[in-house]
Amino acid sequence: MKTLMLLAFLFFSTLVGAQDLEGAWKMTHQNGKEVTEIEYIKIYQDDYFAFGAKQISDNHFIGAGGGPYSLDSDQYIETLDFFTINPQLIGTSTSFKLDLVNGKMVISGNTDNGMLVEIWEKLPEQKDALTGNWVITGRKRGEEISRSVPGARRTVKILSGGRFQWIAFNSETKEFSGTGGGTYTAKDGKYVETITFFSRDDSRVGAELGFDFEVIDGEWHHSGLSSKGDPIYEIWTPYAIGYKGK
Repeated sequence: MKTLMLLAFLFFSTLVGAQDLEGAWKMTHQNGKEVTEIEYIKIYQDDYFAFGAKQISDNHFIGAGGGPYSLDSDQYIETLDFFTINPQLIGTSTSFKLDLVNGKMVISGNTDNGMLVEIWEKLPEQKDALTGNWVITGRKRGEEISRSVPGARRTVKILSGGRFQWIAFNSETKEFSGTGGGTYTAKDGKYVETITFFSRDDSRVGAELGFDFEVIDGEWHHSGLSSKGDPIYEIWTPYAIGYKGK
């Protein structure tokens, strides 16, 4: 029966492009089994993806991964910039078949652990002034603004479909410094995050943080208090502009 359901998805699938994936997705089935104990949220925006996973019962962080992706017809390729579950795969690319129908996405392909079939359901559409993939390029301390050029070591924040995820990592050394994510709103200069997973401290899940924001010359200026109560002023640049990779 599960096989017939999957075949029905594939039969009625439509050709998709990268922009069709933009937004936030939640995994509902993996290899024919309903996903009920773990929450997987995956965000696509500006040719980049990120996912975070947590145990639903106690909010315990399980893992995260992400990086650039491409989609040509139904041929979908992910390249990993970070991957906590198996860091040795960082820098590698994997090809999958992707089908999209009725708001659901089916990703299938062969992996080191055998055939993988995932079904993802798209979360409600939501766009705002901060929808995008960003990389931090500046901080303000006192009256001084210091700028940096992100390379292998960088902090990325992807926002789409009303969901956000930040990740700090080094794609060369495969070092992972942390990640967190959840839901957000950005309206009238006020940006509010509600944390749904946090790799450093599960007890922070449910916390709500409010900040001021302004988009100036295409860059996101973000100010307020950090989760520790320290004042922050950050400048985020669109990833395609700010990241100077090799």
